[in-house]
Amino acid sequence: MRRIAPLLFLLAASPAAAQSVVTSVAPEKVAVSVFRDPDRDEGGEINRDWLNGFALISETRTIDLPAGESTLRFEGVAEGMVAVSAIVTGLPGGAVQKNRDAALLSPASLLDGSLGNRVHIRRTDRATGKVTEENVVIRSGPAGAVILQTSAGYESLRCTGLPETLIYDGVPKGLTAKPTLSVMTRSPAAQRATVTLTYLSTGFDWASNYVARVGPDGRTLDLFAWLTVANSNGESFVDAHMSVLAGTLNVASDFDSLVEAPPQPQLNLSCFPTGSGRNGIPLMPPPPPAPPPSPAPMMEGADIIVTAQRRSAPLEMVSAIAVADTAKLEDLGDLKLYRVPFPVTVAANGQKQVALLIKDRVPFETIYRLRASPGDEETARTTEILLRMQNKEALRLGVPLPSGQVAVFEQAHGRELLAGEGVMRDHAVGEKVDLVIGESSQVRVDMENYVPPKNLENAYRVTVSNANPFAVTFELGFDVYNTVALDSRLRKLPRKDGMPTWTVRVPANATRTFDYRVRED
Repeated sequence: MRRIAPLLFLLAASPAAAQSVVTSVAPEKVAVSVFRDPDRDEGGEINRDWLNGFALISETRTIDLPAGESTLRFEGVAEGMVAVSAIVTGLPGGAVQKNRDAALLSPASLLDGSLGNRVHIRRTDRATGKVTEENVVIRSGPAGAVILQTSAGYESLRCTGLPETLIYDGVPKGLTAKPTLSVMTRSPAAQRATVTLTYLSTGFDWASNYVARVGPDGRTLDLFAWLTVANSNGESFVDAHMSVLAGTLNVASDFDSLVEAPPQPQLNLSCFPTGSGRNGIPLMPPPPPAPPPSPAPMMEGADIIVTAQRRSAPLEMVSAIAVADTAKLEDLGDLKLYRVPFPVTVAANGQKQVALLIKDRVPFETIYRLRASPGDEETARTTEILLRMQNKEALRLGVPLPSGQVAVFEQAHGRELLAGEGVMRDHAVGEKVDLVIGESSQVRVDMENYVPPKNLENAYRVTVSNANPFAVTFELGFDVYNTVALDSRLRKLPRKDGMPTWTVRVPANATRTFDYRVRED
């Protein structure tokens, strides 16, 4: 027994008997691939206060592993990490188990973790400025009044009327200042390993923002697009390899429920009832709490990379310089992947903009359009103004166009002015692109139940009036219902977007008419 006891003592004290903890503070490389909010309408703006998109994040870290079993802590993962999606590769012994450490450091969790322990309280006399400090023991948690035991008795924190601060000797075990993923692993020998951590995270979104500049000829435009990525997580991804994905992605998981962390303790400070101070002196009721500060906007300004330059050279030269810095298009199944060709920093609670595409001198046609039912009766209806392009390479486009907002500028009096704004939906190569940028009060339509001499009560007349000093192209699309029988004049109209459409060229300050009949079945 005398020989066995020292041996047991040595085994209990050996490093192998205790599990080692290895902490990886930050990755050496990170890639961020952002998916759009699947519930956002095509062309809809990013809701910067509530980002419902997500990202696939891949981190590369170099870790020194001890022999045997150890706990590997990945610090600095995204707050919105979906822990069940995490994949760790490169561990010699693989991952035995993983845990998302949700106990984040905060004033309430720090106080709660120090319950029953000795801390220091520092007070400052308002009149003299004298600072005193003494040891106290925390006897109650952060809910309600925080009770401190001092050499003179018991008291509530912040009830003396003096500025008070608690000072801690250290951080309680189990609390972390950064979101952390812990992985248990077993290594056959002590070694250095390159590990890749890949996971999904909520709190991201992206959209396209187009700028169209109409040329002096009024028939071509220069199309430029920003790729805007937003991140509402508290972590920044420095020098990340960033890409975004466009297309319709089926998402069956409720990421928010998977990410939701346990509720953190709240710190509420209140005093004892009157007369219950440590010296029995009646205490003045505490002043009402100050109103909470107005929440700062989630985005702390845009982090923008400008990849073009002031136009001091011909447009072709500027575009040739800038195109090298635009996102590169790749196919990913039925999705489209846009890869940024240089490292970027996706800042915490911020947004990033990089150049998405540049297309110069794209031909377009201005159309004035109205859509109505054949039996409508209305006077002086305004028309939509739309710019129509063909997404074909021969017509200087021919690229997938992800959805987003569009701002159109035209030149007037030697400077560019905003002519209108519209919405771009997702467009494939070869499709017609119609950008509705506003309404016209110069091109109006009258639809009336016109009774000609033959007294046909179901006869209608459409009159389009153009008050512009130039000719315009007008389209009227008839929204046809099953209960309506159309006469031959409507049936013979060519179909556009599934509607029989009357297309006419209206001269300046002139009108055009179209007669037809509608008969109820």
